[in-house]
This record gives sequence, C-alpha cells and structure tokens, in this order.
Amino acid sequence: MSRYARHLDRSGPANPFPGLKALERKLGREVPHRLGSNEGLDMPHRALKARFGDAVAELARAYGDAEAMEVRQRLVSLLGTPLEALLVDAGADSLMALALRTLCDPGSTVIASAGTYPTFRHFAEGQGCRLVEVDYHDAPGSLAPDLDALAARAVHEQARVVYLANPDNPSGHLHSDADVLALRNALPEDCTLLLDEAYHDFRDDADAPAAGEVWPGVVRLRTFSKAHGLAGLRIGYTIAEPALIDIMHKVRIHYAVSSLALAAAETVLDHPEETAQHIRDVNARRDALADHLRTLGADVPPSATNFIAVRLPDADLAARVHRELLEAGTLVHRPAHPALGHVLRISTLEDALVPGRLAALERALEPRA
Repeated sequence: MSRYARHLDRSGPANPFPGLKALERKLGREVPHRLGSNEGLDMPHRALKARFGDAVAELARAYGDAEAMEVRQRLVSLLGTPLEALLVDAGADSLMALALRTLCDPGSTVIASAGTYPTFRHFAEGQGCRLVEVDYHDAPGSLAPDLDALAARAVHEQARVVYLANPDNPSGHLHSDADVLALRNALPEDCTLLLDEAYHDFRDDADAPAAGEVWPGVVRLRTFSKAHGLAGLRIGYTIAEPALIDIMHKVRIHYAVSSLALAAAETVLDHPEETAQHIRDVNARRDALADHLRTLGADVPPSATNFIAVRLPDADLAARVHRELLEAGTLVHRPAHPALGHVLRISTLEDALVPGRLAALERALEPRA
C-alpha cells in the first residue's frame, strides 16, 4: 500500500504557483518587470515605512520565494541535510497539517500519546482521521511517551501515522535517537513517524551529525519559533525523504511564508552565535528553576526544552494553582487533556525566576500539617 493519501497517487494535483524566484533560477537570469503576479508593488506604504522602516515596507509588497532557497541553503550548510530533503513552511504547526494532508485519507488511523501537543489532534480530526491515544509512562521522576505502546498500537490498528514530540511537549522528556529509530523500525511499512522536533535546539546534542539526517519513513518537523525567537513570524522546516518532499509540495500553500519571515530566518541563521547564547541562557534558567522547585518538594521530570513540567498530586490541585497564578497575572500552561490534568508547564523565561512570580505554586508545595 502507498504511504500517501489516495488522491496523490495520481499525477495531480500540482501547485500552480512556483513563484518568480523559482522561475528566475530556472531561466538563469533576473526578470525585472513583474507584471504577472498582481502584487501591490507600487503601493507607497508611507504609514508602514513610518512605523517599521523602509526594509519592512519593501519586503511587504512582494510574495516571498516559494522555494525558500536562501533559507534552505543555509540549513544545508548548518545541518548537512541535502537541499532536496528540506521544505520550509509557516512553522511546525503548518508542516504538521501539511504532512497529514499528504499522508492520510479521511478515516485513516493515526496514533499519539494521550495529552501530547494538542494541535496534532486538532489537525488530525480536521483531516477526518481516526485518532487513537496511548497513555504516557507516568511514574515518579518520569513523564514520557511510551514508545513500545505507540508501536504496538500502530501495528494493531494498521495506522498511517504515529505522532511523537521529541523532546516531548508538555513533559520535556527526550528519547535518544536510537530509541526513536527503533520505534520507526517497529511500525508497519506504510506507516510514517511524524516526529515533532520543535524543541530540538535545546538538546545537549543538538549539533550532532544526526541532527540533519534524513530518516526513512520519518518526517522531522523543526521551527524557528523557540530557540530563534521568531514565533510571531511563523516559519519552520521539515526534513524528509526527497520523494515525500516532492509530494508535499503538491498540496502545500506556496506563499504561506512571508517575505519578512524568510528574511528574518536568513538573518538569524547568519548569526548563530546569538542563537547559541540564547539557548545557553534558557537552559541555565531551566535548570535553576527546576532545582528551586525540587528543593520545595516538587516533582519536576528532566527537561530538554525551554520549559519545565511540574507534576502535582492531582488535577484539582493543579487547576487551583493554575487559577491562582492567573489571578495574580501569571499564565502557565495546564494541559486540557484529562490524562495530564495534574501537570503544569512553565516556560523558563527570566521572568519565571523573579521572586514571588510562582508564589501560588510554591504555597501548594509546602508540607501540609
């Protein structure tokens, strides 16, 4: 059986808008007179210039490079990934939806951990998929997706896609590459592992050669939202087999990534030292916050992300702490899924370390008489 959605086994569809930059590369020359794309290239943008400057106004007028060639070439240099194995889109969420659109038909079964990143469920059900959930391994000091259970359920259900966030959201748990590849090898042949690596950059081994490898049967999703600080601009990339990338191009929105987002990603990739320092600072704050809460008796599983998870004794207490923090002006995340209702997720920003910022949580951790 093909691993792609049925409508993609035929020759179509084909995206009708490869874009001007792609045409210029094909022709080997610049096309100076842009009279075919119906852009507002003569919009003076006086108000936009006054607020943001000439550069933003210039970028705003024209569609971006649909092939994101400059970003992809930088990623080739950074990761060693083949150019044809990279696709850039409007963040990891957009790539997730694109992968499901490429791989699944209405009624296809997909597998995920119960309580993992909820957007996967949102997109899977929107695609008409049947979602089957597997419980986390939930024990003192550990909160992690159960890889053996995911594989077993995928085989039993003849699943098309298994979703795994690694490092995990919301627990922060990191599975080794060897364990992830063992999971993939245990899946049915026509089942794809959708590997959400949004927090990859915070791993201690993020720069290892394996970071850029193309893994057969795996779609690796990355984002510039976290470590690179571009969440508001919506840009990310996927690493997958070139044959799958070609199919994804058939059904993607070619201009979903703005010219400004492309330029911003190029800029941060050209200054890796700034990103590297940010990651070091985040990880130091993460460790400091985890240590502080553990001294108060909190159950804080290890995290390889820019957040920590705090596991409280029950969902009622977690809900109360979440509410009291919000009333005091501090928003932390409590998963909506009942399987993880006892968990709070806290971003390790500098603001999280301000004395008293998490007072409601600290009070809840005090020993009861």
